[in-house]
Parts: sequence; C-alpha cells; structure tokens
Amino acid sequence: MNSQKDNWARLVPELLVADIKASLAFWCDLIGFQILYDRPEEHFAYLDLKGAQIMLEQYATDVRQWITGPLEKPLGRGMNMQIEVTDIEAPLDKLRQAQWPLFMEPEEKRYRIGDKHEAQTQFLVQDPDGYLLRLFQAH
Repeated sequence: MNSQKDNWARLVPELLVADIKASLAFWCDLIGFQILYDRPEEHFAYLDLKGAQIMLEQYATDVRQWITGPLEKPLGRGMNMQIEVTDIEAPLDKLRQAQWPLFMEPEEKRYRIGDKHEAQTQFLVQDPDGYLLRLFQAH
C-alpha cells in the first residue's frame, strides 16, 4: 500500500521564515510549488514541485526550533537551492508580473558533468527571507 510518505524526498530542507503567509505566496503562487500538507496551527507547510520538496516553518520564540545562530536577513547565506523546472518561463513570467526582483537574470549555462557538458537555462531569485533559489530548465 502506497502512502503519501512514499513520495517524500530523502533530503528535505526546512527553512525558518518570518511570515509563513508571505512565504507561501512566493513559493506557491510565484514559483509553482504545491502544499502537500500543512499544520496551520504550527505555521508549518510541506511543499512539493514535481519531486523538489521543502518545508517552511515560521520563526517563533515560544516553540522549540533548532537555531544555531542569529537570524539575520538574508537567511541561508552561502547556499543556493537548485530547483529543476520543466518550463522556466512559467515562474519567470509570474515573478515579472509581480515585479519581484531577480538576483540574476536568465542565462544559458553549460556545466561539465563527468566527460560531458550539459546545457541549461537558469536564473536566481531570493524569497521573502533572502533564501536564494536557482531555477533551471535542462536542454
């Protein structure tokens, strides 16, 4: 018997965010993720975009959260989250319509993987808390 858990990724980042509603508007409405499940009373949501998964939890001082240092924007410094999409124009159009600033405009890039080179179109954008996303579409 399959359960929803059978489709969970084996590595899922959980991001602390300042405002879960603002984050869900960005991640779902602009980028295209869907809520697999949520716990609104805990300001938590588990999101999926065709197998790319992430958890969002609103920062709170009155609950147990694993915080290793001060939370200062931009959050997630030193990392970007690569997310493969099948149609890079869809989130790009939504971001532009919302007048959301891009961290890096779309570019064509080739990366060496072993003895081959793979081409992709990619761009970077920050979410409301400054987490850096690199969306790409392979060619």
